Amino acid sequence: MRFLIGCLFSAFLACSFSVSHAQVLQAVLEGRIVTESGSPANASTVVLLKARDSSIVTSAVADNKGMFHFAGLQPESYLLLISKAGYTKMYAGPYDIKPGTTFGTPDIKLKQQVQNLSEVSVVSTRPDIEAQAGKLIINVQNSLQAQGNSVFDILRSSPGVRVDNSNISLIGHQNALVTIDGKPTNLTGEDLITVLQGMQANTIDRIELVTAGSAKYDASSGGVINIVSKKGKNTGFNASVTGLAGYGKYYKGNAGLVFNDRTDNYNIFGNYGYTDNKTFHDFTSDRVINFDNTISDYDVAYNSVQKSHQNTFGFGADFYLSPKHTIGFFVNGSVADNNYIKDNNLNIYNQSAPDSTITANSNLNRHFSSVNYNLNYSGKLDSMGKMITADLNYTSNNRSSAEYITNNFYDGSGNRLKDSLLQNLSPSNIQIWLSKVDFTDPLSKTSKLEAGLKYSNVTSNNDLIFGPLVNGVYTSDRAFSNHFVYTENINAGYVNYKSKQNKFNIDVGLRAEQTIAKGNSLTLNHIVNDNYTDLFPHLILTYAESDKDEFSLSYNRGITRPRYDQLNPFLYYIDLYDYTSGNPYLKPEYSNLVELSYTYNKTIVTTLYAHIVDNFDEFNFNEQNDTSKVNITTQVNFGRAYNYGLRFFAPAVFTNWWSANFDVDAAYQRYVAYPANGNLDKGTQDIIFHSTQHFDLGDNYIAEISGYYESPSFYGIAQLKAYYQVDARIGKQLFNKRGSIKLEATDIFNTYQDRSYITYENLDIRGTDKKESQVVKLTFTYRFGKTSIKNTVHQTGNEEEQKRANSTN
Repeated sequence: MRFLIGCLFSAFLACSFSVSHAQVLQAVLEGRIVTESGSPANASTVVLLKARDSSIVTSAVADNKGMFHFAGLQPESYLLLISKAGYTKMYAGPYDIKPGTTFGTPDIKLKQQVQNLSEVSVVSTRPDIEAQAGKLIINVQNSLQAQGNSVFDILRSSPGVRVDNSNISLIGHQNALVTIDGKPTNLTGEDLITVLQGMQANTIDRIELVTAGSAKYDASSGGVINIVSKKGKNTGFNASVTGLAGYGKYYKGNAGLVFNDRTDNYNIFGNYGYTDNKTFHDFTSDRVINFDNTISDYDVAYNSVQKSHQNTFGFGADFYLSPKHTIGFFVNGSVADNNYIKDNNLNIYNQSAPDSTITANSNLNRHFSSVNYNLNYSGKLDSMGKMITADLNYTSNNRSSAEYITNNFYDGSGNRLKDSLLQNLSPSNIQIWLSKVDFTDPLSKTSKLEAGLKYSNVTSNNDLIFGPLVNGVYTSDRAFSNHFVYTENINAGYVNYKSKQNKFNIDVGLRAEQTIAKGNSLTLNHIVNDNYTDLFPHLILTYAESDKDEFSLSYNRGITRPRYDQLNPFLYYIDLYDYTSGNPYLKPEYSNLVELSYTYNKTIVTTLYAHIVDNFDEFNFNEQNDTSKVNITTQVNFGRAYNYGLRFFAPAVFTNWWSANFDVDAAYQRYVAYPANGNLDKGTQDIIFHSTQHFDLGDNYIAEISGYYESPSFYGIAQLKAYYQVDARIGKQLFNKRGSIKLEATDIFNTYQDRSYITYENLDIRGTDKKESQVVKLTFTYRFGKTSIKNTVHQTGNEEEQKRANSTN
């Protein structure tokens, strides 16, 4: 550990003090790649090399006109290495670039490759992690961890991503906006985690972690995690299959397929995955109530076993009507059937003497489906590059949930007093319609204007039928049963301007969003309307001191609207003294984020940040009635949250067989309650350290060890204890590198759990939360067809609505 910390500290010092001060005028090198017929060789890869030693400077991908562009170059003699699937790789140059000039190369013509496609082997050279202003890109397919694991597993080990048993965050503890190909997931909380656990990593190409997003995208307070699926751009067919078998306390298994077939007229792509898991979830809660000269203890021990069968899928096609116009469709979703066997024991003590015991045993069957349909169009309006894109989305989330509970009551001596049977039904349906149009106008070679409009309409229909068995018939208890309908319309528009002037890049924009919402409890005949309009400015200013040294300053204002289930006033039953409830009066959170970053060689990133959130509600708030002893868990706009910190990411190469990535996030967090919620004003440190060590063992063997540590910290009203975890894996490539096998052990020391305690106002609660994490897995993967896959992403725009369409109970 001392050695790793020393390496991290040395890398940090090297990155912080290696700024170059050369003031040489920089130049531009640009040109066009064509085929033998003279048509544009779009999607060609162009690598810029120094002529004197063939060292790589940077790379680019030719656009639809075959054009490439390298800016900010030092005066030098350069070579170009051009490659494209189906064509012979070639060099061009050398080209002598003068200070402050723009050098245009003659058209570079590629020759058709004569080998059979089955004989072509293309090896990816993308780094594991790429750094851009306000963004980290995780190239999943480069990682040994990706084989056989889920997207959730990848996120747990991604730099800057914080994952607990029910939330995924990128900026502090703020829930991140999670998108798939820029399209909504519809989910947060436990439902989102369930879907990501069923989504296999072999179906995706990369994960984009965005803290400073453009005004073009939804104004998310917690940043954006965009999961990009595989979608090939080269002609031909390719596919891969994966199978996994694992065991912890219970069995694990999955299998998956991803494929792509592209011709000159169309591109068809898709994936399918099936997961069959059995796992456990245990938690404890010790609640102490000091009231009326009596100290009472309400101790809960909850144990559950979950069986899950899940299908995830995606299928789409793009049709090229002409070189300038493309239409496409995409359908993706998830269907899950889960069965939960629950055992909840509540032991009550008064003045340390046993008072009574209540057991709640239940069987819960839940079916969940989420399907998203997308139609899209993109077209170029002129030869200058003006472009318009349009999307129409429809998303449907359906859940059926039936739980039958048996309560047994015992006195302090263990004598059985009575039994009761309860029914808990909670079906829900969420429908989302969305349309958007985006326009891009390249004003010049160095500037671009973007503008767009977006409309979304959401209807969330939720029912809760809860009540006891009376005379052989289940009845509805009006104190707990409810029918709630929530509708929301969001109208949004934005304008964004980008410009590059010498060493400076500026990206500035403004987004406006109008929200018209209505919550209607049909059972209670109670309506809550909420209408508001907000402006969200955005700025990224980048300064390239040299080829390797880059500084950026960004500012974003964001919003996090309540999830649809959080606005639902249902009172969900846990036991006779514990419930959860929504809050129809919950308001959106608003945040302001400022980041100052330094990037060295597009890999080492140091970022200072300040993140302030108003109407903070990202944690569970407990409302305890000391007289009745009932505890209700809900969400409130608690107060203001401050988060100041330093993030640092660096790769390191120690030998030709040992390399590593290091990630540190050291923050100071402070929470200040609004007067209505108490008298809290408390700050604490929060330090997160993550590292993955890579070992090339020779003979096509690769090994990795990864570790994660988070210091004790304070969050909302809860004190969190330290958390740490270690994983290890070893893999070997087979069948001329088309196949691979991997053995992996996760959470080797079985330390993955949440431990917390609350001492605030009249609350005194201690608890643990543990899900199965210590698992051994064996994975086999085989790839066939063409193995060179370049990926694109099409965004459909309903990211925000999909994020909030969640039900976690």
